[in-house]
Amino acid sequence: MFLPFFQALRSGGVPVSLREYLSFLEGLSAGLCTYDIEQFYYFARCTMVKDERFLDRFDRAFSTAFKGLEAITPDDVLNAVDLPEEWLRRELEKHLSPEEKAQIEALGGFEALMETLKKRLEEQKGRHQGGNKWVGTGGTSPFGAYGYNPEGVRIGQDKSRHQRAVKVWDKREFRDFDESVELGTRNIKLALKRLRQWARHGAEDELDLPGTIRASAEAGYIDVKTRPERRNAVKVVLFLDVGGSMDAHVKLVEELFSAARAEFKHLEHWYFHNCLYEGVWKSNARRWGEVTPTWDVLHRYGPDYKCIFVGDASMSPYEITHRGGANEHWNDEAGHVWLSRAREQWPDHTWLNPLPERQWDYTQSIALIREIFANRMHPLTLEGITAAMKELG
Repeated sequence: MFLPFFQALRSGGVPVSLREYLSFLEGLSAGLCTYDIEQFYYFARCTMVKDERFLDRFDRAFSTAFKGLEAITPDDVLNAVDLPEEWLRRELEKHLSPEEKAQIEALGGFEALMETLKKRLEEQKGRHQGGNKWVGTGGTSPFGAYGYNPEGVRIGQDKSRHQRAVKVWDKREFRDFDESVELGTRNIKLALKRLRQWARHGAEDELDLPGTIRASAEAGYIDVKTRPERRNAVKVVLFLDVGGSMDAHVKLVEELFSAARAEFKHLEHWYFHNCLYEGVWKSNARRWGEVTPTWDVLHRYGPDYKCIFVGDASMSPYEITHRGGANEHWNDEAGHVWLSRAREQWPDHTWLNPLPERQWDYTQSIALIREIFANRMHPLTLEGITAAMKELG
């Protein structure tokens, strides 16, 4: 019965195994979620989704597998669909406010609503558009799609319009986690959490439960022990390419920067243009008046720092390979020299590129920087950031 659901999950990119599917069937056989659609949804998700990145894909597959009420005829509903009244009543009560419940009671109550639906299905012989009675599209009937009614049953509609339906099958709550969708600060934070090195430091203000139990057992009385709070000790130096072709990626880089500042307590950031040269800066508004020598930055942060470059690596190849190749000033040393020095200073390094990976092979400068970074370049996507954090860790 649920094999099409399993196939929809696999087709939708959810890596569900046969063992997990059998566990799902075993739970259903044990009656864990009988006649409760919400419990059924969460139970299926719990047993067949191992990673939060696939929650949105699960929702889409769930919708695909259990959608199709618009294709079911009235005879099909009467002959094949047996929905217990108690289940429908519970769903109604969960989704309506006290005021809405009182409104339904004033119109005849829940029993009248479902009895009318049954009569409509018995009488209706085909598709209906508009009006206020039949199960169809448009109009003001309480049954159907793309219309309006204050306490309707939505059938065959892909998304909400008035937020008034009793029950919705297609609500997707986790689309932000999918690695295939556009990034946002929330997504990036999720990926950056892969880079963590826990250490205890600061004041001793956290209860040390194992230490307290051990000390109390030895002393014969309650001996409370505390310890410093455990925090992420990772230190990051972040180089951000600005200006020129990077203007098209400002929003995405801003989201990355915001997420990084929230995630890493020890974060130092510097700006550069196109390629790393002899000077970097903290404020773009003062980039010409307050430039910090790159040598100072190399000597300021030790090799225990993780180094992340962010840029599209799109420039003239001469900006990387030749002395004097920079497009805004005369550089006494080629860009590849400074990039190599950065790699040597910070062995844990990576480059995040906002350009889609499929475009990299068409730009010579990207190929040069990938070679300098020994292929440690990743796309600025959730999957790419995750891979980069694993590499740095």
